[in-house]
Amino acid sequence: MNTQTLRLLGVATAAALALAGCASTSPGYGSAPPPSYGGSTSTADCYDCGTVTRIEQVAAGSSAPSATGAVLGGIVGAVAGHEISSHTGGSKGNQNIAAAAGAVGGALAGNAIQKNTGSGSYNVYVRMNDGRTTVVTQKDLDGIREGAYVRVYNGRAWVR
Repeated sequence: MNTQTLRLLGVATAAALALAGCASTSPGYGSAPPPSYGGSTSTADCYDCGTVTRIEQVAAGSSAPSATGAVLGGIVGAVAGHEISSHTGGSKGNQNIAAAAGAVGGALAGNAIQKNTGSGSYNVYVRMNDGRTTVVTQKDLDGIREGAYVRVYNGRAWVR
């Protein structure tokens, strides 16, 4: 195998691993905590505040089998490895080696991406100051625990 093919395989593997690192379970992009209003912060003044009474983890509910990410990643990696090798003048043997290496790198990346995106969510039960009970479903707890004093705003609970 020549150095150009090895370099190309290294770059393809590094790119696949970098993409796997980009997968995130943080759903908070673009969401912000509730605005603070001036004045008193006592519990009596907050009509949308309360105490967390229970937290339930909700299953991910993904209908995809657990190996789907690895299989799809392997297919994409194999095709990409073969195409890159054929466009850089690789022999038939080099194209096959590049396809195999791309399949392995793609399968690893696809598996990592599926694991990172398959997390579930949480049902947070809050006893509001006025006696009502409300339930919000959110992807992360962001420091919320049972007994924590929270504000329910914009469809989620925020620690106060």
